[in-house]
Amino acid sequence: MALNFIAGLAIGFGAGLLAPKITPAVKPLAKSAIKAGLITYDQARVTLAELNENTEDAIAEVRSEMEEERKVAGG
Repeated sequence: MALNFIAGLAIGFGAGLLAPKITPAVKPLAKSAIKAGLITYDQARVTLAELNENTEDAIAEVRSEMEEERKVAGG
């Protein structure tokens, strides 16, 4: 348990020392990853909106058919 704590401190300390040197090299990669994530997110939102609309249309059609069947059976 104490060994894990010491290892965590060492990794944190090392990362703190290396971060200023690594950050300029990693920033373009991070921005590219964020951009790809945003593009994927936006595409997923559009796809889900279309799926939702199609589902709502199908539900409305089924409800209409059920209502017609009730009218035929009752009248």
